[in-house]
Amino acid sequence: MPPDPAKGTAVCPGSYDPVTLGHLDIITRTALVFDQVVVGVVNQPVRKQKTIFSAEERVAFIQAEVTKLPNVQVKTFDTLLVEFARENGANAIVKGLRAISDFEYEFEMNQLNRKMAPEIESIYLMASPQYSFLSSSGVKELAMFGGDIEGLVPSAVAKRLEEEVGR
Repeated sequence: MPPDPAKGTAVCPGSYDPVTLGHLDIITRTALVFDQVVVGVVNQPVRKQKTIFSAEERVAFIQAEVTKLPNVQVKTFDTLLVEFARENGANAIVKGLRAISDFEYEFEMNQLNRKMAPEIESIYLMASPQYSFLSSSGVKELAMFGGDIEGLVPSAVAKRLEEEVGR
């Protein structure tokens, strides 16, 4: 007998600039565990430079890829992550981890989030092996130098990214 799905709502936050197949893997896996998933697209990330794509375009890319996941919605936010989670009734924040460097940053963020919102649990999913090397910044760098990004991002994203970096 399959296990009962966990109750509740999870937020999967990120800049998603651009969304990668690794991001979509984490979102899909989260949707199998939680009743509702809110993909939170950071309007203007603090720790990163200006985004290549607008928040609206990043949302549209993700929405196009999650149409078969009825329990997933995509929204932008420009508040503290825990505030966004509270506004959406989330009891968990789910993120993917690829390497030790991700862990160090996420550990620090988890401690700050836990202090502000102890009722919201942070859950980390290990990247699937085929995506363990994949990052938005790596994809952007590959695209800037004319590298092949097929199989790393959805095809619509690859097309738009090639248009943007070709400018």
